[in-house]
Amino acid sequence: MSAGFQLGVIGSLALSVASSVAIVICNKALISTLGFPFATTLTSWHLMVTFCTLHVAQRLHFFEPKAIDGQTVILFGLLNGTSIGLLNLSLGFNSIGFYQMTKLAIIPFTVLLETIFLKKRFSESIRLSLLVLLLGVGIASVTDLKLNLLGSVLSGLAIATTCVGQILTNTIQKKLKVSSTQLLYQSAPYQAAILFATGPFVDQLLTKQNVFAHKYSAPVLGFIVLSCLIAVSVNFSTFLVIGTTSPVTYQVLGHLKTCLVLSFGYTLLHDPFTLRNILGILIAIFGMALYSYFSVRESKKKSTNDALPVSQMPDKEAEPLLATKDSNDTKKANGLSHDC
Repeated sequence: MSAGFQLGVIGSLALSVASSVAIVICNKALISTLGFPFATTLTSWHLMVTFCTLHVAQRLHFFEPKAIDGQTVILFGLLNGTSIGLLNLSLGFNSIGFYQMTKLAIIPFTVLLETIFLKKRFSESIRLSLLVLLLGVGIASVTDLKLNLLGSVLSGLAIATTCVGQILTNTIQKKLKVSSTQLLYQSAPYQAAILFATGPFVDQLLTKQNVFAHKYSAPVLGFIVLSCLIAVSVNFSTFLVIGTTSPVTYQVLGHLKTCLVLSFGYTLLHDPFTLRNILGILIAIFGMALYSYFSVRESKKKSTNDALPVSQMPDKEAEPLLATKDSNDTKKANGLSHDC
């Protein structure tokens, strides 16, 4: 793994964290302070602005578009758009605690799907670090666990679509050799379309208010514009992180954002903060540190093995090396519900 690639990964992780925390703060002000509760519709505007920005960048030759099979792009875009809508519905029909459990479940289900369908192996060290991380985030963020049938079904669908969407984000980039920018440019219109078509109905169902009848004051319009501009960075960094690392690493990063949002909420917004929150965040950070350490260690070990001539490798590894050359080695799009 080259130093340039490592710097690129670090840069994409930093951009993802910074932009996600910024958009959470912006959206909290927009939704809680200014009374604009239409999260799903706002997400569709995010994706429209993202596509328009990338279109301008493409016209200015900042990147070259690459043709991708139309059916693949459409299905991928609709799947990611659907996952965002389902996550928002899950938040609306479940308690906050159960919704947080839904988000926590994405990591183990992603690991399960990649293990079953992509034959990806996760070491005991990686699985242990993920368990510590999930325990910490659970302690810090899960409060109540009120169950209901409709909410549980929506959560199950949200988990499934989110896991599959993020795995496809990684797989499409690697298999079709497209960049994160090229994939986002191709899929954003379809993600925006399904959310634009369904968003007002979803928001009215959840808030009992009509987005088209809302009074748009100057501060509301200003924060909507700011939110859309930040979302360009969020959407771009999401695809970049998943493409350069893995869906599981992206989810780990997402829980780091959760811890940061809880911390910022306490320091900047004076949200209630208990010893349980502090303990949970510390455990989660320890789990993230373990995950980072083991991931880097295993990555270096893999790079060392790949650098060896086949003749110097043990016989039992020589055949799998040849056999795996063609193997399937592995939005939210951003959804407001991911971090709010």
